[in-house]
Order: sequence, then C-alpha cells, then structure tokens
Amino acid sequence: MTTFAELHATPFLLPNAWDFASTAALAARGYPAVGTTSLGVAAAAGLPDGEGLAREETLALARRLARLPCLITVDIETGFSDDPAEVASLTRELAALGVAGVNIEDALGEVGHRCEVIAAAKTSGLFVNARTDTHWLKPEGTDLMAEALDRVRSYVDAGADGVFIPGLADEESISAAVAAVDVPLNVLYLPVGPSFARLAELGVRRVSCGSLLYRAGLSAAVRAADTIAAGGTVEGDILSYGETQALSGS
Repeated sequence: MTTFAELHATPFLLPNAWDFASTAALAARGYPAVGTTSLGVAAAAGLPDGEGLAREETLALARRLARLPCLITVDIETGFSDDPAEVASLTRELAALGVAGVNIEDALGEVGHRCEVIAAAKTSGLFVNARTDTHWLKPEGTDLMAEALDRVRSYVDAGADGVFIPGLADEESISAAVAAVDVPLNVLYLPVGPSFARLAELGVRRVSCGSLLYRAGLSAAVRAADTIAAGGTVEGDILSYGETQALSGS
C-alpha cells in the first residue's frame, strides 16, 4: 500500500471531510487520502474554529475514520495546546489509531515555539504538514511572502515533512514557495487561483480543499430546501438513501 509520504512524490488532491459519512463517500470515490477540515469538524459540533475547543471531537472522529480504506490526515489546528509535550501526546494517540498525518498551523505564533511544537508532533512518526498563516492573517506592515518563506524554512529545519501556505493565489508566489523548500509544498485550492492541473505544473505536490467541500455542502442543502419551498424540484446527482446508508458499513 502506498504510504502517505509516498503520495507526495507526485501532485495529488486532498479532499477535506468533516464527519464519517463525508469521509466514507470520498474514500468510496477512490481518493487514496482524505484530510479533516478543522472548520467543518468544529462547526458540525457547534464550536468555533481555531480556538482549540474541538480536541475531543477531533479525536472521536479520528477513531471512527481509522477503519476506512483510505489514508487519513487530521487537522489539529495549532495542536490544541501550547505545551509541546501535550501536542506530542496527542499526535502519538492519533498515530496509535492509525492516522497517517497531521496538519498543524502556526497562527503566527513565535517561530521558535512553533518549531518546538512541530518537533514534538514529529515524535509520533506521523507525516507533519506545517502551515503558516501569513496569507490568512495578513499582519500589517509585513512582507507576507518573505515572512512565509522564513517560517516554512524554520519548520522544515524543525522536522516538518511538508509545508502549507494557504492563501497563495498567484503563480509567481507559488513558484517561489516551491523553490524555497526541499519538502512538498501544500497549497489550498482557491476558485480564483490556478487549477489543480496548473498547480501541479508549478511544482505543488499537495492541493487541499480545506473547508470548501463543507461549505459547498451546507450551501447545497439550503438551496435544496429553498427550491422545495418555492415549489421546484431538486435535481442532480444525489446519493440515494440506500447508498448513503451503505456508507456506514464501509
């Protein structure tokens, strides 16, 4: 079986799911790896994203996903703790469940401390994808690209297996990021940015969907309800009750 690290040898799309059914559906579609989306997991539990409140929900979901026939990487926000030892404990628990990797963000915290957290996560043996939030948080007066590259280089030195700079949308910046590190670059698919095929040509090895699928699903559900309320017919390729029920036995 291909390992998660080996998947990064060539460009691949990583769809991000938020519960067992969404992950099972993507696995059944043939995606070899599925990531969780912290926004989707938190929002589905009635919690805000990015505040470290969904640790137990994330672990509970990982336990359920472990039996699916695909590789799983888990978004653990900033690690659900500022203590590297606690992050190490969490990632070891995920590894014991059969998870293949984690995505850990920096929230633009102090670089030295974030390196300690990354090194701690790496003690689990998981594939550690280190994300910097320069292009999300956009601190005033900062050269975002220079800051992003400085951070991801430091994270590679700390042991990160891959780096993630969500928010990159122009080809020049993406190419610069690919050239700046000798580990796989992960970018977020953006409707306003290059296509998956073009990102692959630029040297990107991992293209994540982030919360896009979750948000698209919510939007589709509301549109369907509105269509019915307006007297219309919901059409399109929709899973049947039986097909959806079968996902629980995947």
